Amino acid sequence: MDIHSIPAPPTPWAQTLIEPTLDPSVYIHPLTNVIGDVRIGTQVHIAPGVSIRADEGMPFYIGSNVNIQDGAVIHGLEQGRITGEDGESYSVWIGENASITHMALIHGPAYVGKDCFIGFRSTVFNARVGNGCIVMSHALIENVQIPAGRYIASGSIITHQQQADRLPTVQDTDSTFARHVVSINQKLRQGYLCAEDNACIAAIQNEVDGQSEPENGAQKLRSTTLNSATLNSATLAWVQDQLAQGLEIGIEQADNRRFRANSWSNCGLIRTRHEGDAIATLEQLLHQYPRQYLRLFSVAPKTRQRGKSLVIQQP
Repeated sequence: MDIHSIPAPPTPWAQTLIEPTLDPSVYIHPLTNVIGDVRIGTQVHIAPGVSIRADEGMPFYIGSNVNIQDGAVIHGLEQGRITGEDGESYSVWIGENASITHMALIHGPAYVGKDCFIGFRSTVFNARVGNGCIVMSHALIENVQIPAGRYIASGSIITHQQQADRLPTVQDTDSTFARHVVSINQKLRQGYLCAEDNACIAAIQNEVDGQSEPENGAQKLRSTTLNSATLNSATLAWVQDQLAQGLEIGIEQADNRRFRANSWSNCGLIRTRHEGDAIATLEQLLHQYPRQYLRLFSVAPKTRQRGKSLVIQQP
């Protein structure tokens, strides 16, 4: 799909339109935005709601086997660069096998080394995190260089180099946990890619029971659940009408409490002009939010004015 990867807009500091470069094995969820000079290696999984925006500080490098989980943000300042493993200058460098978990913020200039784990809602800004470090939840790492193989506990605020130098080393149990998270997200990547490939789905469905590998079993589950989440005729007609007018489609979700308060959470924007791509994305959302209210609304591309809305799912 073409809705998650777009060039950076022209700015005083970057007047050319530079698009992301990525390997065919990469999976980027349709509700994620990857903008500008972002260089993505092989076997990378980028989950829903991620913002990777190299339209100010650039370029970004994301190494092979990296997984970036829901809601993570990777941005960069215009000023400030770090040196990558290839000797070139980057705004953000994320090394191979790193895991950037839910709602983490990596704000360049920033370097995250190989095999690093950046925990939930943690922030790395103007800092260098060495290979094999594990950063737990709600930590702040700023203006320091973390030596390789160090453990940063939940809630830590590391803003002075003396603090960074005194950090404890990672234990085997910590490394095992980080590797487990990476392996789970690789299986998700494989499942998502398979769900978009009819030949792959057919091959899995035709397999004899008991002969599938664990990964293929996960892929079969993914394809089955996707096929069970379908849009009704009224929703299909609404989507067709909005696309025919050249409008974009926004998506919101809410639980019961937020629905009663009319307080919806944004799920992203579908920018495709292809009906099939839009429908496939919406069916993924039905699977992702099975017990939530889901609402669509139209958006005028030029004025960004919000238009008609439609609730497509009620729990």
